[in-house]
Amino acid sequence: MEVVGLLLCLAAVVLAWGFLWVWDSWERMKSPEQAGLPGAGSRTLLVTAHPDDEAMFFAPTVLGLARLRHQVSLLCFSSGNYYNQGEIRKKELLQSCDVLGIPPSNVMIIDNRDFPDDPGVRWDTERVADVLLRHVEADRINLVVTFDAGGVSGHSNHAALYAAARTLHAEGKLPKGCSVLTLRSVNLLRKYLSLLDLPCSLLLARDALFVLSRREVAQAQKAMSCHRSQLLWFRHLYMLFSRYMRINSLHFL
Repeated sequence: MEVVGLLLCLAAVVLAWGFLWVWDSWERMKSPEQAGLPGAGSRTLLVTAHPDDEAMFFAPTVLGLARLRHQVSLLCFSSGNYYNQGEIRKKELLQSCDVLGIPPSNVMIIDNRDFPDDPGVRWDTERVADVLLRHVEADRINLVVTFDAGGVSGHSNHAALYAAARTLHAEGKLPKGCSVLTLRSVNLLRKYLSLLDLPCSLLLARDALFVLSRREVAQAQKAMSCHRSQLLWFRHLYMLFSRYMRINSLHFL
């Protein structure tokens, strides 16, 4: 009995320590200074490849930055016209952004043959970089948020955005004080662990971590539901199980 009691006490101590550690990590996550993020009033540009990327992958970041009182704009590099649904998807994007708190005046959709919605086409890095830099300078952006080299889903259009942002950063072309934050890609198992991935996300190195509350998860799912043309059966499962609808881990270049 004494051994059982000792083990129970030990388990209670471990659980209490774990709770306090998670709580401390949560409190540090909410502090922009601790995370190295610009403060309230900063101008942030979210750079995506297709309509629905903003909700499917970046909703925790958009809503998390809203908590920190950032002014978020969206630059989408295509209309998502792979199945000739470009006009429909533009409207869906504006509806989704409205749910996420990004006004129509802050949404720019590039509908250009240089950047087709096609995983088989590699977008030219220099052309993407030129367009991106023009928007960063024109809107006096402090923070650029986009995909990492893995592009979360491995889509070549996603990876092209990272390549362009990395080029601008490496060549010192971004305005002084403008930094680049990239969304971390994870393996397939972690991708569909939903909130069960939180301990792993807390343990692994990152520069910023955004975790949605229950109310915010419903808001993110509502934004994704605006993309009706894309809501095939497997996307409903994605909304239920994907960590990217709840958790975003990001790294600075």
